[in-house]
Amino acid sequence: MDTPVKFSIEIVDSDETFLCSSMQNVLEGMVRLGRRGIPSGCRGGGCGVCKIEVLQGHYRSKKMSRSHIDENDIEHGRVLACRIYPESDLVIRVIGKMKGSFEPS
Repeated sequence: MDTPVKFSIEIVDSDETFLCSSMQNVLEGMVRLGRRGIPSGCRGGGCGVCKIEVLQGHYRSKKMSRSHIDENDIEHGRVLACRIYPESDLVIRVIGKMKGSFEPS
């Protein structure tokens, strides 16, 4: 089994950064920030609430619902945070329904 590596994930919307293990999906790392409005339900790619745009970096992904992420989304780095695992440091923008949790107050 591969040894987990931690990567830095920057959220441009809130200017926050958190660490995320290569064995952990990005949504799990976001939850540790303790923000209200981060979904704790589905976490399996079916609801689309955790949609983000990866602006920089590399990740691996698991299957995502085509009703929330289509080929155009994937080509432009739009994915579900619950279904991607970092393979490098990432810079992301929150674009799904949880976006309000990351906007400056």
